[in-house]
Amino acid sequence: MAAPRSLRGRAREVSARLALEYPGSPTELCALRYGSPFQLLAATILSAQSTDLRVNTVTPALFATYGTPEDLAAAPAEAVEEIVRSTGFFRAKSRSLLGMAGAIVDRFQGQVPSEMQDLVTLPGVGRKTANVVRSVALGLPGLPVDTHVGRIVRRLGLTEQTDPVRVETEICALLPPADWGTFSLRLILHGRSVCPARKPRCESCLLADICPSSTVPLRRAPPARSRAPKPRPPAQPRKT
Repeated sequence: MAAPRSLRGRAREVSARLALEYPGSPTELCALRYGSPFQLLAATILSAQSTDLRVNTVTPALFATYGTPEDLAAAPAEAVEEIVRSTGFFRAKSRSLLGMAGAIVDRFQGQVPSEMQDLVTLPGVGRKTANVVRSVALGLPGLPVDTHVGRIVRRLGLTEQTDPVRVETEICALLPPADWGTFSLRLILHGRSVCPARKPRCESCLLADICPSSTVPLRRAPPARSRAPKPRPPAQPRKT
């Protein structure tokens, strides 16, 4: 098919193809396991510099004892550190978890706030984490930009920005708000399975024909044959 002519057209074509390849809602596409917006917030904080698989092995024990903001805010730091140790940077993450839970209890009556300007005031919560909670657990527009998302949208030529906030701003301008969350999650899945940082598998990529970074040569159509009638050879004189 012909490549979309505009950035918006390319972004929407990418979004449509990824939706077919990775179907599902934000909740279904999110790899982190959780039972409430608060638990997703805690799990996302733990996922920094770790893997979703590792976090999912830790959160059942964490949430079994400290599954609400009130429970976690009152937890001993040493106990939380021991539970989350295997996710890395466990002391800093424990401080963020305890501070986040305490702020939710003290300032938001035990409920995870929904507005971006409120979420980013919580300890350990930046725009990426806030957008995860908004788009996955709260059903609100949000486009989390992690390393996979940033890398792939640049490879696709949808932005040249490297700052995550600027990437978010430019990509959000290309897509309907309802698609932001699933677009991000699908890019993450695509980045893990097909388009990793070191060696993208362009030959297996469903976006290769519209990706300016693809290493797969485009198939060129053979030149069209002219339909003009061939000139006739000059008539030979008859022998007499």
